[in-house]
Amino acid sequence: MVGNKEEHYMRVALAEAKKAFDRQEVPIGAVVVCNDVIIARAHNLTETLKDPTAHAEMQAITAATNWLGGKYLTACTIYVTLEPCAMCAGAIGWSQAPALVYGAGDEKKGFSSISGSLLHSKTKVKSGVLEEECKELLIKFFKTKR
Repeated sequence: MVGNKEEHYMRVALAEAKKAFDRQEVPIGAVVVCNDVIIARAHNLTETLKDPTAHAEMQAITAATNWLGGKYLTACTIYVTLEPCAMCAGAIGWSQAPALVYGAGDEKKGFSSISGSLLHSKTKVKSGVLEEECKELLIKFFKTKR
């Protein structure tokens, strides 16, 4: 694996975000990793499913819990290209994921601007992984919409 693990998994999340971009969805991707195995990958599907809760993180959490056969992600790390919103941070908290890694911060809707306590108290957070690449895709998307 070239580079570090965090960058590798964030690149997989970015590939998911690009799938969202191609579908005219806000380009956010998420990956759930358990014991160095990707067990779920997802991207935003809010427009496709006409569902405001169909964020990349929610899709990935559902896929991961289905794969594991239980509601907790206690041995997993969640990688997402954009800082999770309050809804997604709450879901990550309920999943008891011990680690969250995200690329770009979200000053308007990111959970940290509201409350860091939405996550489980033991969840470790790392931000800024491939931040510029994550931001660039979002900027490109929104330029096409304006």
